[in-house]
Amino acid sequence: MQAQLKCINSSTTLIAKICHNHEEMTLAFRNLRLFLEAIKFEHTVFAMPFALMGMLYAAQGLPSWSVFGWILVAMVGARTAAMAFNRIADRDVDALNPRTRSRALPAGLLSLNQMTLYMLLAIALFIAAAWQLNPLCGWLSPIALAIILGYSYTKRFTALSHLWLGFSLGIAPTAAWIAVRGTLDWQPLFLTLAVTCWVAGFDILYSLQDYEFDTQNRLRSMPQTLGKARAIVVSRGLHALCVLSLFAAGIALQTGWLYFVGVALTAVALIYEQSLVSADDLSRLNVAFFTMNGFVSLGLASFAFLDWLL
Repeated sequence: MQAQLKCINSSTTLIAKICHNHEEMTLAFRNLRLFLEAIKFEHTVFAMPFALMGMLYAAQGLPSWSVFGWILVAMVGARTAAMAFNRIADRDVDALNPRTRSRALPAGLLSLNQMTLYMLLAIALFIAAAWQLNPLCGWLSPIALAIILGYSYTKRFTALSHLWLGFSLGIAPTAAWIAVRGTLDWQPLFLTLAVTCWVAGFDILYSLQDYEFDTQNRLRSMPQTLGKARAIVVSRGLHALCVLSLFAAGIALQTGWLYFVGVALTAVALIYEQSLVSADDLSRLNVAFFTMNGFVSLGLASFAFLDWLL
């Protein structure tokens, strides 16, 4: 009888441990899902294709699987760290803004410690990947981190924060070039300029929806500084410069004709994106921001890859 009781107690204890471990795993996956939603992980698609373009042209084809893999790890780590830091830096502002108060930190879905832990893991992943690529990447990794993390505070003091954000993503193709060649050359800088102008242009459009909030809370942006209509003009000028820079990149990198077809289609997509937004009508802003910009990055990268194949 005692042996049976011991067996029952042992079984009960084992079941309790399994249930406890299951609850812990469920909570861990829930927190990870909330974190990925908080940092908009799917938006990695904006910068990643340009990084792969820089890699493709630097290697004049495809590099080794090792280099390719570590570039992907570095890109994911860098963007994850940047977005997590942004959510941490802006948590008080996000709590005041009706558009952002439902985000994970101000809503209490994730704690500050949890977000910080994820951020530190992403930073460690990025630095480790950089050193795995080559020494120059390793030594430049702190500078890259300063650029991508520093953006989060720029709205406090300058309306040029859009350009800082653009440059944060714009360094991706040049960083991938350095990852492949181990040297900093001038050719990919045109891609960096193009991405900087492209991102800054659509970020200005995106900031239109926070015009009143930014004005009331003394946060700087192009719409807050210049007004909505003039900010849209600046956005259009940046997108025009983006297209010119893409053409210059094609010449510098000695691409084929398919690349330039991709640039022409990019120009059409940006014109259409601009047509969706006006100072008085922001109803199609999400289409302009998410759909069209995804088309720009993936579309141009696809044409660049086809150009290399042919």
